[in-house]
Amino acid sequence: MSKGNETLAKLRDLPDEELRETLAKSQDELFRLRLGTYTNQVASTAAVRTKRREVAKILTILRGRELELESQGAKHKSTETSREGA
Repeated sequence: MSKGNETLAKLRDLPDEELRETLAKSQDELFRLRLGTYTNQVASTAAVRTKRREVAKILTILRGRELELESQGAKHKSTETSREGA
């Protein structure tokens, strides 16, 4: 399993409240990274890209739960139902 998949699995296992806290921290870190790029204090601009993608993953998971497409610890309901029927 790749590092990205492990991170995604860890995020999916978090309850909604912790996921929202992680989102707030990630958005704050992204803001600080962006600010640092303007003041030339960030050594790696790739960190901005990585953090932006992390925020997007969290928002996607939260939206999926809101639409009841996935639940905590589960990838997708459609995948689960197709496995149960087989």
